[in-house]
Amino acid sequence: MFCIASSFILHPSSLMQCIFINLQLFLQGAILSYRALFSWLRPVTFLASMILFPLGQIMFFTLLGIFATGRENASFFLIGNAMQITASAGIFGVTMAIGGERWAGTLMYLFGAPANRLAVFTGRSTIHIFNGVFQVLMGLGWGWLLGWVDFSRTDPFALGLTILIATFGTAALGLLLGCLGLITLNIMFINNLVYFLLLLFSGANVPVTALPQWMQYISWALPLTRGIEAARAIVGGASLAHVSSLLVGEFLIGVAYLLAGYLLFRVFESEAKRRGTLEAF
Repeated sequence: MFCIASSFILHPSSLMQCIFINLQLFLQGAILSYRALFSWLRPVTFLASMILFPLGQIMFFTLLGIFATGRENASFFLIGNAMQITASAGIFGVTMAIGGERWAGTLMYLFGAPANRLAVFTGRSTIHIFNGVFQVLMGLGWGWLLGWVDFSRTDPFALGLTILIATFGTAALGLLLGCLGLITLNIMFINNLVYFLLLLFSGANVPVTALPQWMQYISWALPLTRGIEAARAIVGGASLAHVSSLLVGEFLIGVAYLLAGYLLFRVFESEAKRRGTLEAF
């Protein structure tokens, strides 16, 4: 921000150049961090992580829900789990895009580069947001093919916007968790714990109103809760205006986690440089 402000005051012609440099840094960081994260995967393994894992979770919980409550409730479980699947890209992918730097031994280069930290930090979640959107659409597509979800009254634009906002929220949570990966070697344990807690607290399989009051407070402070509720309402025929308050709340939750993660990232960077412990915090 200082770069942009100073360029505008002292050298107006360099304002666009400064913006272009930061945009280029944002895009390059997004692409290169994604390639680095998945470069060791064979295509078959990558497709399995993108398709088979989400499909397995959706089928398991939807069939379990049908067995427990009846086929008429299939859409409740399928929509909830299809939306929740975005957390796999948002949490695991984004977390390793940040925290994996320490494991790979490149953290010192990341902290030592004179690059805009906000562009570096946020750029690493971009492609994973598209991954999450793809997985949600794939899950909903399976629901349509199996006859478990009726989209005849659905507003496609409203549903697409809901999926995008919900995916942004989980990616922001992943950025926050990724910062924890800078100071601990047990980040995968934390990732798995948070992922499965979201299965319970987000309302994907258990209505939030059925949870104890103290759990409901936690649910509404997490990403996905409002997104899942909005998606179910839209598939049921609700308009974008009807769920606008849910989507605004979901977006603000994502922004809050993004800012918290960025501030934590800067704190860890400053403290690591002060102690000289970039590789072992």
